[in-house]
Amino acid sequence: MIDDPALLARAEALVAAYAAAGLTVATAESCTGGLVAGLLTAIPGSSAVVERGFVTYSNAAKSESIGVPADLIAAHGAVSLPVARAMAEGALAQARTSVAVAITGIAGPGGGSADKPVGLVHFGLAAAGGAVRHLERRYGDLGRTEIRRQAVGDAMGLLESVLAPTS
Repeated sequence: MIDDPALLARAEALVAAYAAAGLTVATAESCTGGLVAGLLTAIPGSSAVVERGFVTYSNAAKSESIGVPADLIAAHGAVSLPVARAMAEGALAQARTSVAVAITGIAGPGGGSADKPVGLVHFGLAAAGGAVRHLERRYGDLGRTEIRRQAVGDAMGLLESVLAPTS
């Protein structure tokens, strides 16, 4: 996945833009297992931008590493809007960075249900001094690799949106 030319080009542009803007980033990843952090750190000079990445695959890791309340996970499930937001907020706080992106989802092939099917991914984006944003994707059962690839692309889109002018 890190050899995807389109994703690498986006990562290169993002690293350059974040460096120019003086922004730093942290990732909190579950179903992508660190792929976003890996993509960003494949770019020379990314050390000026990437503060750290948290791979919080288990519920315990979400709670222990980035402070997601266990009762929030119990109430909503790990793959949910509230947990994605809490992951982003927790990564932002733990890393003391400008921006944090979080990803939690069901990449399959198992683990899905009628309410939370394979291909459901929730994203959170937290920026210092701003509201936490959320994105939900239902990719469908495209296979584990493709779900993860698309999730990385959407996480990049969220990180890119920080640079977009607001109206």
